[in-house]
Amino acid sequence: MKIVVSGGGTGGHIYPALALIREIQKQRKDVEFLYIGTEKGLESSLVPRENIPFKSIHITGFKRKISFENAKTVMRFLKGVKESKRMLKEFKADVVIGTGGYVCGPVVYAASKLGIPTIIHEQNSIPGLTNKFLSRYVNKIAICFEEAKAFFPEEKVVFTGNPRASEVLGKDGAKGRISVGLKTSSPVVLIFGGSRGAKPINEAVIKSLNELREKPYEVVYVTGDVHYESVKKEVELVGNPRNVHVKPFIHNMPEVLAGVDLTVARAGATTLAELTSLGVPSILIPSPYVTANHQEKNARSLTDKGAAKLLLEKELSSQKLVETIDEILMDKTKLFEMKASAKELGIPDAAERLFNLMKELVEKK
Repeated sequence: MKIVVSGGGTGGHIYPALALIREIQKQRKDVEFLYIGTEKGLESSLVPRENIPFKSIHITGFKRKISFENAKTVMRFLKGVKESKRMLKEFKADVVIGTGGYVCGPVVYAASKLGIPTIIHEQNSIPGLTNKFLSRYVNKIAICFEEAKAFFPEEKVVFTGNPRASEVLGKDGAKGRISVGLKTSSPVVLIFGGSRGAKPINEAVIKSLNELREKPYEVVYVTGDVHYESVKKEVELVGNPRNVHVKPFIHNMPEVLAGVDLTVARAGATTLAELTSLGVPSILIPSPYVTANHQEKNARSLTDKGAAKLLLEKELSSQKLVETIDEILMDKTKLFEMKASAKELGIPDAAERLFNLMKELVEKK
């Protein structure tokens, strides 16, 4: 089988695509892949690094306000469709899946016009513009949150979960703990605000340092590369608390997640897929700066079922942060119940479900 994957713009679109490819490659050596992205997007560096064949098209997203740039985008879309058709024919694609981002628009649309089976994968509870547009043309729509179903034609929707959930299983939590400097068996809370960090979360943690140093648990605090130096200075000013481990970035996040007891994080779809797959309780601080406030919707799908606590950014303070951590981490019964609830929401076979959906479409063609 020959599979074309397209997704770009943010890690939330790219990492599930890469997870899907890796999981299929583990099971099937006879499957070939081609990844189509943009030449300037994050995917242009991440995909070739995985030794996955990569080709690019030039495309930009629509501006939400009336703009001459939108006319240019239409022209780029039409050119992108033409280029995509050529690539799909040359590769002899059997099926095409788009995992989000505007690059999927021309690629998946081109495939549908060529009669190639198509799938879009929506990671969030509220879909973006590209997937809303493509939903009219694709054969199937794979979702990760039941809330997303309302935005799509019901007969096309299939609940699969996020392939990233499949990839994090089986990671060595003990190895993850050692990698971030943890040397005791004390409970651990991991705090991070995404790959670039989040200033409001950083500010709350900095103000909490004197209080955190007295706690019977350890803190792994990921600042984001951009904020690391300034945060490190603040940590030094309060005497480098021994139980607070400050990192700019964590490259082996699945391993580290497997070794912690509680996580404080944003509510991106990939993060939530990882947390539920591993059964890690969380305190979720959704980013209020995303389209249609979808992170809060994502978060509520966990908090409504007891797998997480919701802490809105406008309510965030150092006192509230520490109180919420203590409320969960220092109550073994609550911690156990939240772990069980999180695990129940996990979809560990998400990659397999997506691959089976592809095979089904190809066989029907």
